[in-house]
Amino acid sequence: MRQLFGTDGIRAVAGEYPLDARTVFAVGRALGQRLSARDGAASAVIGQDTRESSAWISSTLAAGLQAAQVRVASAGIITTPGVASLTRSRRFSAGIVVSASHNPWQDNGIKVFGADGYKLSDGLEHEIEADIFAHIGQLAEVASPHMVPASEILPGEASLREQYAQWLADFVHGADFSSLHVLVDCANGAASAIAPPVFGHCGISAEFLNVRPDGRNINAGCGALYPEHLAQAVAAGKGKYDVGVTFDGDADRALFADASGRVVNGDAVLLLAARDMKSHARLHGDTIVATTMSNMGLETALKRSGIGMLRAPVGDKYVLEEMLRTGATLGGEQSGHILFRDIDSTTGDGILTALRVMEVMVRTGNPLAGLVADMQVFPQEIRNVHVREKAPFEQLPEVMHAIRAAERDLDGNGRVVVRYSGTEKLARVMIEAESEQMMRRHTDAIANAIQQAIGG
Repeated sequence: MRQLFGTDGIRAVAGEYPLDARTVFAVGRALGQRLSARDGAASAVIGQDTRESSAWISSTLAAGLQAAQVRVASAGIITTPGVASLTRSRRFSAGIVVSASHNPWQDNGIKVFGADGYKLSDGLEHEIEADIFAHIGQLAEVASPHMVPASEILPGEASLREQYAQWLADFVHGADFSSLHVLVDCANGAASAIAPPVFGHCGISAEFLNVRPDGRNINAGCGALYPEHLAQAVAAGKGKYDVGVTFDGDADRALFADASGRVVNGDAVLLLAARDMKSHARLHGDTIVATTMSNMGLETALKRSGIGMLRAPVGDKYVLEEMLRTGATLGGEQSGHILFRDIDSTTGDGILTALRVMEVMVRTGNPLAGLVADMQVFPQEIRNVHVREKAPFEQLPEVMHAIRAAERDLDGNGRVVVRYSGTEKLARVMIEAESEQMMRRHTDAIANAIQQAIGG
């Protein structure tokens, strides 16, 4: 059997292996037995996004956990970082999120947090995989695992969500947001249940888009996958909005639009946050952690402010691992995952990121555009190529020829990053160069080579 866990948990088409009912039940029971072996009074909290499959997957996971004598609480529809926060603050043995983040509604996923609120390490995920496969074998003659009735899951959805919302608001307690008017895109996802009450509690004047999930409209032409849509809406307001915020399906990341309708990505947010944290002596070692996909323009702008930058592999869990190894208090990805370790946070949180960006704006009196105006972005393109398999690039001669040709041509004045997605059957080609023409020429060459070799 193929590996279950990717860079962000288990992810697949809902109803198909490994998100068929039997395997999902096996995941719950295997995880439950591991938890019960450590703690006879083990408990877990489950949260979910708004996909129509999230309810049955959550109840099937709960049935597997309860079969292993684990007490289960439901947080209902809640963001991924919300589950991480509740797992830690309410002392659950584990937290589980049913979500496929930015993927389309047909997909779903399972992410697991340990009692400390951190995502599981790759090593522990591999150990759990072996347990899961053993349980699948034991369930070979079970036609359809029993799904636990909703009435048997411990109540408390509303109170758990309220605790998390209060936790978010407390981080910006005392900030005066009365001068801001904000447009917010919730992607018809988990932020729909959390962002409106949080923004209201903070006294932020906000209008919300895509807050009517129907099970199939999550990420559909909206949210952080399409930041240009929010930017266009902000621009159409002709000065009505000071900033726009857009979340992905599980709201663990956020992207922004400035008052004139320009998209502001995670690299710019890292620059803004790094400078602010350094000015308050909260940026450990005057260093941040970004990824291989972050633009060279970020690195250059940080240097001008006396701030160093380390690069980790793509994936917020790998950014966090490097932060914990080095003691860095700020890290993140161009895609909008931002991790703040100067506070009690264990994973990327889009709503928290939005609150911190807006808090800097109102405290300094500067618009978002002004806070990142000096960042000169190198021309960059990221091209996704659908693939039928994820063969090592070293085994694809034409692909390696195109990559090496690009590296020779750039000669240190740009970057080439070619990698597979950890959650989808995609190869991602990223080229940075001093000119648009050179960037596009090499992006086309590498993408075409991949398409011809293993295109899906």
